[in-house]
Amino acid sequence: MARPVTLFTGQWADLPLDDLARKAVAFGYDGLELACWGDHFDVSRAVGEAGYCAAKREQLERHDLSVHAISSHLVGQAVCDRIDERHKSILPPHVWGDGNPAGVNRRAAEEMKNTARAAQRLGVSIVNGFTGSAIWPFLYSFPPVPESMIEAGFAEFAERWNPILDVFAECGVRFALEVHPTEIAFDIVTAERALEALDHREEFGFNFDPSHLHWQGVSSVEFIRAFPDRIYHVHVKDAIVTLNGRSGILASHLNFGDPRRGWDFRSPGRGGVDFEEIIRALNQARYAGPLSVEWEDVGMDREHGAAEAARFVRNLDFAPSARQFDAAFAEDA
Repeated sequence: MARPVTLFTGQWADLPLDDLARKAVAFGYDGLELACWGDHFDVSRAVGEAGYCAAKREQLERHDLSVHAISSHLVGQAVCDRIDERHKSILPPHVWGDGNPAGVNRRAAEEMKNTARAAQRLGVSIVNGFTGSAIWPFLYSFPPVPESMIEAGFAEFAERWNPILDVFAECGVRFALEVHPTEIAFDIVTAERALEALDHREEFGFNFDPSHLHWQGVSSVEFIRAFPDRIYHVHVKDAIVTLNGRSGILASHLNFGDPRRGWDFRSPGRGGVDFEEIIRALNQARYAGPLSVEWEDVGMDREHGAAEAARFVRNLDFAPSARQFDAAFAEDA
């Protein structure tokens, strides 16, 4: 099947794109999934400057790299979140503005509409990202959370994202939510509910990332089987559960990389995710898009890890069989 093996640039946004592109080629990647921050892809310039997207493509083509998707996780997070001081560090100044929460929500929504327009100009059909969630803080139901509050959260998500998705539809672009804690959908049940809230409109699907499911105890394979026609993009990222009886799965307010945590991210192939079964499930779902490495492993040098991950994914990927292995014994053989 030879799916493109790409590198998500979000964890490399400290590097100029030209520098990263040279490294990505040396690591063995076919293309880049461009983050909408750093100098990698600027949404405002993409919609405001006539030649920006053509120049960006030419920049990648000089390195023989393709681009299949752009990603706007940071701004998307601010569409539905209850805004506080944490968001200032992840948002561009024109979205943060004066920090008034309602204004930040509105500006984030407008930026996501422009992201669809920017993707269309760049010639890609997928925008990956986050949605944010007003109800994530209610994960543990104490004080008791009435169902009406959860229903209101999904209704607000639909109210805020439907106008954004209308622009995606106009542009012929799809939004792929990375199902993830702190988003409106973080497992199979909430992903189903998010689709229902949007009346299953086709502009909304998922950026499948098994690392966020694995540590929660959610089956990555069952996720693919639940949404075979909604897997619009795939991240390859690993995670490991390291419970030792002292800390819990909620990570105890310990930062990534702290050995006392109950789980952490790992370089692909070095955690607990069963990528073999994932590839088989993706084949059954007829997914033919990129396998995009989102490299996060605080315990490993990132250049070593990114190069190793490119080899791992290329060796991992395989096409589905075109025939039954015992077809030679069929009566009409």
